[in-house]
Amino acid sequence: MIGLVGKPNSGKSSFLKAATLAEVEISPVPFTTIKPNVAIGYVSLECVCKEFNVKCNPRAGFCKNGKRFVPVKIIDVAGLVPDAHKGRGLGNKFLDDLRQASVLIHVVDFSGLTDSEGKPTKGYNPENDIEFLEREIDLWFASVIEKGIKKIGRMVEKVSKTDLVKILAEQLSGLEVKKEDIEKALEKASLSDTQNFARILRKISKPILIAANKIDLKEAQENFERLKDKYNLVPTSAEAEIALKKAAEKNLIEYLPGNGFEIKDESKLDSNQLRVLNFIKKEIIEKYGSTGVQDCLNKAVFEILNYIAVYPVADSKKLSDSEGNILPDVFLVPKGITLREFAFKIHSEIGEKFICGIDARTKKKLSADYQLQNRDVVEIVFAK
Repeated sequence: MIGLVGKPNSGKSSFLKAATLAEVEISPVPFTTIKPNVAIGYVSLECVCKEFNVKCNPRAGFCKNGKRFVPVKIIDVAGLVPDAHKGRGLGNKFLDDLRQASVLIHVVDFSGLTDSEGKPTKGYNPENDIEFLEREIDLWFASVIEKGIKKIGRMVEKVSKTDLVKILAEQLSGLEVKKEDIEKALEKASLSDTQNFARILRKISKPILIAANKIDLKEAQENFERLKDKYNLVPTSAEAEIALKKAAEKNLIEYLPGNGFEIKDESKLDSNQLRVLNFIKKEIIEKYGSTGVQDCLNKAVFEILNYIAVYPVADSKKLSDSEGNILPDVFLVPKGITLREFAFKIHSEIGEKFICGIDARTKKKLSADYQLQNRDVVEIVFAK
């Protein structure tokens, strides 16, 4: 799951609507989001249907012009303010919702027109938001870890590393971190330095991508140029993405998320619609390549989480499932996953009765420990 985080009024709810067209409450009032909004967005990739010269039948998501859009769950949690880890604002609720996410997109108001609590201002430095949000989440991690260590007591010094990881995983289950994340963190930091260990574990288990939002505004563009070499930023305009998707729904433009757009018939547009579309094209698309919303989702899943896309089929010759649907499914899985591990993700029975795999391209048999590659199309043979 992708988590949308940020201070109040940074544009998180607009980003969620832009990514999913979900009906969420959007307002320039801090703490508009009280309960988390959960919706389905899509990451995009080049579909293998073009390579195999077939027309695919997606069971979930869709395919358009050879671009496959695969569903991902997105959660937009309550806005975060300084000292949230102490319970200020909606801090406790925010952090509890946050634990569900595997990667975070920090939506930052890069215009500098809202202060640290989301109230209107001028000349605010968005770098402050980047720093305070990471600090708040790190302090939350540290507080949970400190409580866990107190429960363990002197066992920390007496048990083996393997047992320590197991014990920590149980104590830190509230953070929903994996055992392998804890192992990696212990290699880089000592548990005795709680603050540093917490910061490293958070970076590993809840990595953050920054959406430099409201990039359609001049102030945001200036701040982006100033900070783009210092942070991992994606220039973003959630409002522009909403406008383009709405125009595409009304059949006014041809638009594929993550790309440019073409006006179908200018005579069907009023002067205001034409002005807005021309502004988006000139100030956003031509300058940055896209509105950035799709780029954020793709980067979060494929670059930060390092996931790959795999197509399982029941018949490697026909590229179909048992009902004849062509390339119906795409699974997003961690890079390095083995074929047997993947079989279990499809269904426990398939994993338990696994025999071998068949590569749809080469028709060669694949062993249980074969590491899947991005865009693999595989048939899994199992005992019936």
